[in-house]
Amino acid sequence: MSTRPEQPDCEPGGEGDFTDLLSETRILLPGAQMLSAFLVILPFNSGFAQIVHVEKLLFLATFFFSLTSLVLLSAPAIQHRLMRPLKDRARFKRVATRQIVAGAFALAIALVLGTDLVISEVFGATVGLIMSALMALLILCAWWLLPLYLKRSL
Repeated sequence: MSTRPEQPDCEPGGEGDFTDLLSETRILLPGAQMLSAFLVILPFNSGFAQIVHVEKLLFLATFFFSLTSLVLLSAPAIQHRLMRPLKDRARFKRVATRQIVAGAFALAIALVLGTDLVISEVFGATVGLIMSALMALLILCAWWLLPLYLKRSL
């Protein structure tokens, strides 16, 4: 049990808020990295040449959003390193938060598209669309709606 008083999350300029931001990024980055790595090797598999044009476009969109999420999720760490020492910590955290949310949004799109890509190949287009819609609903509820609900009810 800690004797240290709890610091509120919304404390502007608080060091805890900045540490939370970095920890949240460390959680999201490995998922984006793994998805990107999987997508990088996919075209080099022998069966990739046989997929239809629509599937190649789906792959392209998935790959683009996956790499976009990597860029946006890693941007705050790189920017922090280049801008040290920070002159306006609060402004940096606001910008970094927007980048992380945009990166999470890009990752969400990549996960939904990746779900469709994989499931459609194994079970057909109809099942792929159903499963990707379920994945989109799960991400929407867990990543976006639940936090909004909890924020209002606290």
